[in-house]
Amino acid sequence: MMHRYVHLGDMPATLPVFPLTGVLLLPRGLLPLNIFEPRYLAMIDAALADSRLIGMIQPTVHEEKNLRPPLSHVGCAGRITSFQETDDRRYVIALTGICRFAVGEELSVETPYRQIRADYAPFAGDLVENASAQDFPRDRLAVALRAYLTNRDLKADWESVMSAPAESLVNALSMTCPFEPAEKQALLEAKTLPERADTLVALLEMARLPDSDRRLN
Repeated sequence: MMHRYVHLGDMPATLPVFPLTGVLLLPRGLLPLNIFEPRYLAMIDAALADSRLIGMIQPTVHEEKNLRPPLSHVGCAGRITSFQETDDRRYVIALTGICRFAVGEELSVETPYRQIRADYAPFAGDLVENASAQDFPRDRLAVALRAYLTNRDLKADWESVMSAPAESLVNALSMTCPFEPAEKQALLEAKTLPERADTLVALLEMARLPDSDRRLN
C-alpha cells in the first residue's frame, strides 16, 4: 500500500541520494531505474528495509568525471513503489516522486552511498496534488510540442495531450524530453506548476534554434 505523505513531518530528515546527470524526478512523476552498481544496490536494500524513500539529484559536474561530484542544491524524494530483482543481481525499480528538497548538508557516513539532511519546507506544496493551474498555456504547449516532435519525426496522442491533467502533462514532458542537465534542473526548481509549464514551453521552442541561440532567461 502506498504510504500517504500529507505533512512535512511525514518525510524523513535524512535521505540517501542517487546522483544522476540528466535524470529528473518530479512530485507524482514515475521514474523507472535499472540499479546495478554495488553502492546503489546497497542503497536500495536499505531503503526497502526502511521508508522506501531515496532522493534523486543531479551532480553539478558529470559523475563519470568525479567519483564524488558536488550535488545540486535541489533534488526530489521518491518512494520505491515497485521493484524486481533480476538473476544477474540488478534491481529494476520504479520511483514515484513525493516532494522536492533542498540539500541542508551532506552527512559524513560510512555507507557506500551518500546521504544528506533534507529541507522540504520550501516545497511543502508538493505534498498536495495540483489538479489544475491558472493560466496554464496548454495551446501554446501543444504548438511547441508538435513542432518539437515533428523536427524529430515523432508523433503524439494529441487527444491525450489536450485532455491530460495539467500537472501530469507538464511533469511527464519535463521528465521525458531529452533536455540538457541545466535545463532539467531549471524545470525541477520552478516554484509553481505554471512557472514549470512556461519553462517547458520555452525549452521546446528553443529546441528549434541553433545551439548558439539557446539560452534560458
